[in-house]
Amino acid sequence: MKILYVCHRFPFPPKRGGKIRPFNMIRHFSKSHEVTVCSLARSGDEAAEGRGIAPHCKAFDMVTVGPFAQSLRMVARLPSRTPSSMGYFWSPELAAKIRARLDAEAFDLIFVHCSSVAQYVEDVTGIPKILDFGDMDSQKWLEYADSKPKPLAWGYLLEGRKMLAEEKRLAAKFDVCTATTRAEWETLESYRTGVASDWFPNGVDADYFAPDATEWDPDTLTFVGRMDYYPNQECMFDFCRTVFPLIRARRPAAKLLIVGADPIPAVRALGKIDGVTVTGSVPDVRPYLRRSAAMVAPLHIARGTQNKILEAMAMGVPVVTSSKAAGGVDATAAEHFLVADKPNEIADACLRLMTDPAERRRLSEAGRARMLTHHAWDRSMQRLDGIVAGCIERFRSGRDGPRTSPR
Repeated sequence: MKILYVCHRFPFPPKRGGKIRPFNMIRHFSKSHEVTVCSLARSGDEAAEGRGIAPHCKAFDMVTVGPFAQSLRMVARLPSRTPSSMGYFWSPELAAKIRARLDAEAFDLIFVHCSSVAQYVEDVTGIPKILDFGDMDSQKWLEYADSKPKPLAWGYLLEGRKMLAEEKRLAAKFDVCTATTRAEWETLESYRTGVASDWFPNGVDADYFAPDATEWDPDTLTFVGRMDYYPNQECMFDFCRTVFPLIRARRPAAKLLIVGADPIPAVRALGKIDGVTVTGSVPDVRPYLRRSAAMVAPLHIARGTQNKILEAMAMGVPVVTSSKAAGGVDATAAEHFLVADKPNEIADACLRLMTDPAERRRLSEAGRARMLTHHAWDRSMQRLDGIVAGCIERFRSGRDGPRTSPR
């Protein structure tokens, strides 16, 4: 089967959330099919790295775009019904390359990851098409609106409402739509588009993210995540303001490592707090996680699956997270990880892991075991194979079959 795969960020190397899911799909598809990848790079460096995808696909079309042109495309959509996000991911050059591919080759399936690039193939007919929303972006923008000050909040509210309408419109242009988690699937189903839908989870490379003999430090907590991403920033601002002082009051030697690329100045300023270190980009996050008593991720804004949680649990590092972030992980609170939302409850959970080696060991072992059974890429890809087979069968039969029900 020949597959045209379109995604919003060039999916190699798979070092960040927006690249991990599509890369694993492409790698899986390529074992049995011919895959052509079409996507965008944001810089020359990203483009150079991206060419490493060659062994994992038959062919690829990459277009490098700059921030100035993409920002103008976003602004141009402000007075229209089209979300600005769609402008950010639009490239006339990439559109031309995709049209040329479709004119020159007979594809058996078009697979799109992320609604912002569905615009490139929304009007293509005669080929079965799947749109993997991953996360429902409209809901993220609406959550931003609740946490941002006015008038900025109004901008996010407008974008969220426009994106919601666009998600509903685009879903109807595809044969099957998918999401990352059951919760995201339920949001998709609430749109009542009449289009078949399902979900398949993110996985984790449990061989790469694995425990080793590193001794953990009972005084160290770690947060891992890109620090140019607002939900991560907001999480750490709040943690350092409301939770970390409670921990330090009871454990004066406690340390917090904030590990992640591109911290903005306000995040770097957190490093002035006694006990807090902001590392910036590091070549490998695993040494930081392995020596931690716990990985903290009490995010207030969280859609889909937080890969940072999967990776920590796979490494046998206990996780303290929020109920919102926990919803994207197929695991049970208190059994596989700790879930808390109020500052005193988060502090208590962290201190429990810092002071009780037996409890840390229990969650370490249970968390990794859960990742091996419920967040393995091979099992997720088996679900995806079933979704693809159902889509093609439905398309070939020329009828609307029953909805693909979640399992």
